[in-house]
Amino acid sequence: MKLDIMDLNELKLNNLGIDKKEFGKIYTFIDFGNVDYWFEHDEKDGNGNILPAGNKSVISLEKLAEFSNLFFEHRRFYYGVDPKNHKSLHFVIKARSCYNFAGSKPIQRIKHYLKDTELQGNTRSLCEDMQGKYIYIPKCNFDVEISVDAIRLFEKYDTFCLFSSDVDFTALVRFLKKKGKKFILFSAGYVSHWLTDEATLNINAQKIKKDITFIKQKPRL
Repeated sequence: MKLDIMDLNELKLNNLGIDKKEFGKIYTFIDFGNVDYWFEHDEKDGNGNILPAGNKSVISLEKLAEFSNLFFEHRRFYYGVDPKNHKSLHFVIKARSCYNFAGSKPIQRIKHYLKDTELQGNTRSLCEDMQGKYIYIPKCNFDVEISVDAIRLFEKYDTFCLFSSDVDFTALVRFLKKKGKKFILFSAGYVSHWLTDEATLNINAQKIKKDITFIKQKPRL
């Protein structure tokens, strides 16, 4: 017996524990600067197969949007932009066509000196000075912007859904829950119990990996 698309979507939601009757109107807030690193060091694809050497799982902008559209009434996307990088600018423009809202601001570049144990797994452009070898890590936090928007839009949703592993959102979540909101958390890697303990529903991103990623070759150094 074949399942139609609606049945498959309902099956996905049921497998994740998302009951539309329980959670009502869901607004999602995607902290993509955090989400983008969820599968950075994974050695398997979304089906549990070992990745070929030199490949990695990467979050797809379109697949993430398509997945979130299954059950979110409103989807908000936040990510930093490098004004000097055409690919970065194009990425944010593309995000604006995929989500109800896509917020951005210029990134900062933080110099990070690598330990010997970090050199082998590094995939970023390597620099060196008298203090040692280092890379530049893009940094652009959106916890303030997401918090302001979540409170500003408070009356429009029943459930606050967050794609992030950042514990800095704990205070926001506690405030929203005191006001009667439910909280769905999608996260990966190490996540502080301060955040996970507040979740009405906590979903490990590994469960949706095959729905939101594609395989890409790692850059050659």
